[in-house]
Amino acid sequence: MTTGNNAGALAHAESSLNIEPPETNSPASSEAVSSPLPDKPVVVIESRTWLALDLRELWAYRELLYFLMWRDVKVRYKQTALGVVWVILQPLLMMLVFAFLFGRTVGIRSDGISYPLFAYAGLVTWTFFSSAVNAAGNSLVNSASLITKVYFPRMLVPAAAVGATLVDFAVSCVPLAILMIFLKVPVTWNLLLVPFFVVLVVVLAFGIGMWMAALNVKYRDIKLALPFLIQLWFFASPIIYPLSMIQGKLRWVLALNPMAGIIEGFRTSLYGDKSFEWRTIGFAAVVAAVFLIYSTYSFRRAERQFADLV
Repeated sequence: MTTGNNAGALAHAESSLNIEPPETNSPASSEAVSSPLPDKPVVVIESRTWLALDLRELWAYRELLYFLMWRDVKVRYKQTALGVVWVILQPLLMMLVFAFLFGRTVGIRSDGISYPLFAYAGLVTWTFFSSAVNAAGNSLVNSASLITKVYFPRMLVPAAAVGATLVDFAVSCVPLAILMIFLKVPVTWNLLLVPFFVVLVVVLAFGIGMWMAALNVKYRDIKLALPFLIQLWFFASPIIYPLSMIQGKLRWVLALNPMAGIIEGFRTSLYGDKSFEWRTIGFAAVVAAVFLIYSTYSFRRAERQFADLV
């Protein structure tokens, strides 16, 4: 009896309220489902290639580049007794060893100038190049905590590594100037071309270092292989011997090394006792430009994966 009264009351309530099931196919319901969301800011995340390289953005972060450079310099010489003196001692001690072994014992020609000065000029250039490539190649991995937390143009990290090494290069050039004054090397107009060769070796080091940095994030073998490859590159460069000492086809093979043209041009601009080998220098400039363009392309393609892989 009670059940029948409840059922009758429920039927009477439904009829009085006119409750009908919703029609899923009605125009009103489809319009409600497809109606746009309220106006809100929309953020679109897209990947950018090297063609979208924003130079204005890089310029806006120029202060960050300075602070990253200063950080690398301070970390490098933190808790060292001699500090920046190590920048001078490394090429200077190597110059003394090479001057004794190759200058006196073997008697290698040095293009008519003092062999210590000849060797030191080559060592200063090479030390900067090798240090810059090594530092830039490992820069992204060493800055993993920064890359995974804060957004900024990632290209600034290898650029700061090269810039910090450029400070060391400037310091190591002080003994070179003193040695030239002591040996009474005449000053010529060729000295004005020194900045050109400095820019050339910076571009080459930055291009190779940026390429190695992008590869090192994905393949950690680069960190182990890079010092070995640079050591082999050392003996293929005219540092302890002049390029004029090599004759025949082997000389043209060594001239394919871009550092050969840069080192020889740097020496010639300092001493001014022979003409420039513009063909070798021009080839070095082309290789440096190609490396810079290609490494920028590779870096920009891999940049979106850095935070996940590093």
